[in-house]
Amino acid sequence: MKENNDPSSLGNPFDHRQSLIHGRQCDCHQCSPSQPNSARSPHQPNAVAPSLTPSSADDVMDRVVESALVRGMFGHSDMHRRQFMKLVGGGTAAAALASLFPIDSIKAAVKESLGPLEKTQLNVGFVPITCATPIIMARPMGFYERYGLDVSVIKTAGWAVARDKSLNREYDAAHMLTPMPLAMTLGAGSTPEPFIMPAVENINGQAIVLHNDHLDKRDPQQWKGFTFGVPFEYSMHNFLLRYYVAEHGLDPDQDIQIRVIPPPEMVANLRAGNLDGYLSPDPFNQRAVYDGVGFIHKLTKDIWEKHPCCAFAASQGFIDENPNTFMALWKSILDATDFASVKSNRKEISKAISPKNYLNQPVTVLEQVLVGTYADGLGNVKKVPDRIDFDPFPWHSMAVWILTQMKRWGYVKGDVDYKKVAEDVYLATDAQKLMSEMALTGPYGTPPKETYENYTIMGKTFDPDQPEAYVNSFAIGKGVS
Repeated sequence: MKENNDPSSLGNPFDHRQSLIHGRQCDCHQCSPSQPNSARSPHQPNAVAPSLTPSSADDVMDRVVESALVRGMFGHSDMHRRQFMKLVGGGTAAAALASLFPIDSIKAAVKESLGPLEKTQLNVGFVPITCATPIIMARPMGFYERYGLDVSVIKTAGWAVARDKSLNREYDAAHMLTPMPLAMTLGAGSTPEPFIMPAVENINGQAIVLHNDHLDKRDPQQWKGFTFGVPFEYSMHNFLLRYYVAEHGLDPDQDIQIRVIPPPEMVANLRAGNLDGYLSPDPFNQRAVYDGVGFIHKLTKDIWEKHPCCAFAASQGFIDENPNTFMALWKSILDATDFASVKSNRKEISKAISPKNYLNQPVTVLEQVLVGTYADGLGNVKKVPDRIDFDPFPWHSMAVWILTQMKRWGYVKGDVDYKKVAEDVYLATDAQKLMSEMALTGPYGTPPKETYENYTIMGKTFDPDQPEAYVNSFAIGKGVS
């Protein structure tokens, strides 16, 4: 499947030759037409079926409404839609739809509710990991199109690249690690620039993997001298690994080595013996098992149940300049995340995100991660349905915890106004309102009424009202006073 940067990706819902699941420019065997796409037939009603390629923001929104209505008739079965359109003809179907629904009124109402989009063609970066599932799947499964957007999702080698391209405005928004918008706002590791995190992408979804040579070293106290990989300094992976080994009496800055390794390079470095293990996003934990290189030592959900990992983020500048576009983008991400939270959708999602231009992984590997029935490399098949889950709510308390760990390990120094930074960067209050308006529930019910909560991590309670005391409660840490 190949990516496309033009609005022709908004497929004509009345054309049986076009898939609404993979986008018009998809060249997979299912979507490639036997003959070139052409404009609509001359007798197709102008009011319902515009030209094949939307030429303006208004045309894009018209196409979105048409696609939504047609999708509503056929559910998620694009095959049935295409069979029907081929049988009766697109023009006949369009005329029938126009007789059933006040198409023009619906289009006008949608445009009024969203406001005019400042721009419709966007570049959104992602690192090819399962944590980015909502951002990725929103492209081939049409969630961006629902809100009038033509989004190119751009595969990115690693987090430093994603950060720099976001700072340089090469990306309008990006898949980031949940600590990154906090760090970028504070100027930790980069020039300071306000970045906003309106949604968490995934919760759980990570694991500690060890090389098969260490099957007899399951006790972390045996890891002194080990070298571990993490995908980025400002990552939950780094902070959870540090937390885990420190709770077992090891100083992560003295007793082990921690190297930053881009996720796609984790397995190769493990195979080559450059790493003894890693705390990484999937699918590379499962890929180590699939390739017979390593085994899953511990899921990070067993360190902190429902911990955040990755996020959707954009600069404050982009939001200020494109408020309506940002709102449409935010809604599309929330909608996709809500779809991903339903476990019965996970096999379909695995197929959608597996192609080369997305995760480039076997569907089997992705299903083991997303469905949660997996081989652990120790001879067991485990069933953990929430091995990874998708809950977009950006708790302020999550941000405060991350900031305590940045302080604990010396990534930020001096006084930190924990709650102010958390509330400036994580849009929890706005997310409450928007998720309620969209009637989204996610895996754990309706949006929370509060934005702060306590956590229990490896038996230790975190109170977001006492962040500095929490930092100083640890025996190991650079920022511990």
